Amino acid sequence: MIVTTTNDLAGHKITKHIGLVRGITVRSRSVLGNFAGGVQSLFGGKLSVYVELAETARQEAYAHMIEHAQQAGANAIIAMRYDANEIMEGITEVLAYGTAVVVEPT
Repeated sequence: MIVTTTNDLAGHKITKHIGLVRGITVRSRSVLGNFAGGVQSLFGGKLSVYVELAETARQEAYAHMIEHAQQAGANAIIAMRYDANEIMEGITEVLAYGTAVVVEPT
């Protein structure tokens, strides 16, 4: 699966637009994760506990988006984006979305 944030794909011709595909996940921080993050924040710098949580959530949403595109018959996704919203304190929704297409090399 080719995934790009651009609206076209260099070296390829779009032969079919399938439409919007998305992958979503909802994650929460654990009590221990919040504690560890709080301790890290006392010293400043990178909060590795939260970075790991964010990266895991994005990877999971990305994988779901690719699954959705494959099920629809796509071999590429263009205009891919991420979005995230806090549903309630400590619970975050991460969405990966884009346009599923079929491409052929030019």
